[in-house]
Amino acid sequence: MSGQKIGIVGSGLIGRAWAMLFAAAGYRVQLYDILETQVATALVEVQKELQSLEAKGTLRGKLSAKAQFELISGTNELKQLVESATHIQECVPEQLELKRGLYAQLDELLEPQTIVASSTSTFMPSLYSEGLKRRSQMLVAHPLNPPYFIPLVELVPAPWTSKESVERTRQLMLSLGQRPVVLQREIQGFATNRIQYAILNEVWRLVAGGIISVADADRVLSDGLGMRYALMGSLETAHLNAPGGVSDYIQRFGGEIATVSASYGATPDMCGEGETLAEIARQCEELVPLEALPQRRATRDEFLTRLSTLKRQFP
Repeated sequence: MSGQKIGIVGSGLIGRAWAMLFAAAGYRVQLYDILETQVATALVEVQKELQSLEAKGTLRGKLSAKAQFELISGTNELKQLVESATHIQECVPEQLELKRGLYAQLDELLEPQTIVASSTSTFMPSLYSEGLKRRSQMLVAHPLNPPYFIPLVELVPAPWTSKESVERTRQLMLSLGQRPVVLQREIQGFATNRIQYAILNEVWRLVAGGIISVADADRVLSDGLGMRYALMGSLETAHLNAPGGVSDYIQRFGGEIATVSASYGATPDMCGEGETLAEIARQCEELVPLEALPQRRATRDEFLTRLSTLKRQFP
């Protein structure tokens, strides 16, 4: 499939990351944004990032940074972007009306072979594709940030997305070295955020209830559960944690799971709990001051690179 044309709509952080991922696999990539200046700036940033990754020895793919960059071009003409494209990855801001307007334009331009996947982490695909002629070619392909280092991609179909579109997108993601998961139907929050929010809600309750500090709550994940979950998910973890597998685990601990779960209480109103938010923010800023966030993100990305290398050795 490499050598085929991929279109990227949106030249921000996620759009640029997708452009690098596709170029690393040998695809011809065209990056679109409304203004020529935005496209030009994005191409400069992509070139710098590719060169930096190559210097660190963390560049993906077999091509050099120079060869990868030569596969990436830019345009501010949507019609030019769509022409002869196999796949379009949409990365515009999370504004529903903006997406609806864009997809209405794409609907008039799409060719029969072109699939459009949104990077959205917020909107179910039915919210912006209903009523469109090419809606069977539209779905969500939601990456985790930063997608260059985290391989998971959630594929979420609308009720009318064709199975062929889902499978072609899955194969495309595999060709990049990403790890796609397929939801059988759309659901608000998809899978990743629903699981992530469940954890965040309980952490919030524990901190708000004075049970544990922010630092210790995060340590439960980073130095405890997260070490397991970096290698395998919660179900396989349970499967390994009892002599007779997951059935044995639930027979042993199912009652306790039900009792503890019943004590969780209502979902916290995080926006409405001003005092709790202020206290959590204070503790978070003690851990990482606001001015140190960029460096902390850079350190995270560096270690994610090392972790992703190690995980490729884990069967």
